[in-house]
Amino acid sequence: MASSNPAFSRNAAFGAPGATAGGKVLSDSDLQGMFNAPSAGSQDTDRMSYDDTIRKTVLSFALLLVTAAIGWIVTPVTILPLIVGAIAGLVLGLVNAFKKEPSPPLILAYAAAQGLFVGGISIVFEQIYPGVVTQAVLATLVVVGVTLALFANGKIRASAKATKVFMIAMVGYAVFSLVNFGMMVFGATDNAFGLRSAEIFGIPIGLLIGVLAVIMAAYSLVLDFDFIQRGVNNRAPRKYGWTGAFGIMLTVVWLYVEMLRIFAIARE
Repeated sequence: MASSNPAFSRNAAFGAPGATAGGKVLSDSDLQGMFNAPSAGSQDTDRMSYDDTIRKTVLSFALLLVTAAIGWIVTPVTILPLIVGAIAGLVLGLVNAFKKEPSPPLILAYAAAQGLFVGGISIVFEQIYPGVVTQAVLATLVVVGVTLALFANGKIRASAKATKVFMIAMVGYAVFSLVNFGMMVFGATDNAFGLRSAEIFGIPIGLLIGVLAVIMAAYSLVLDFDFIQRGVNNRAPRKYGWTGAFGIMLTVVWLYVEMLRIFAIARE
């Protein structure tokens, strides 16, 4: 009896014995071959997948590492790469964050700019505080690894309430950072890290704020992982894998800079 479901009636694999495909009679071996064929990947379905998002993320970080090496080598000679990377990274970060549709060239350009910035600032800190870069890299990898493991095991999840608190904390952190930067630029403070170098009960404010920033960055990673998971489950277009890669890269760079600053302040 013919099926009334078009998903089956139009598929020769679910037809009666002797069904045809493109004029060819399908034998038992033909049908078996169809069932044994590998499932369609993201390239075939044009849908977002974990594997495809991972590939885009790895590509972005590979480019970041290449330009970071350039920044590391060139910055001791001239700080131009550091300045260009910082400004270009800020501009491209804002552009990518507010674009409705992800742009692979702009995201890769952001990765390249951030690499120059990360490499430049890393060598500056390393020259002043030897060994601090290794500490920051290891600490960043640990936080990212633990956060990913906890998310994968369902131990931590993004929630509306936690996200609301996160956004409030982010606004407060951003305001503090801008005020601190302004005071350092205009000479209101001569401390190496501005207000972050001030102490409360013998503990630098920068360490306390740094711990808060690390917690916020970890939760930001949870939001990134949650976005990717929902995108895959909702069969979002494949291009949004670039958005996931951008989000993870943005968060990891922020986390690394915070770790770099925490270990440097602890040396003061």
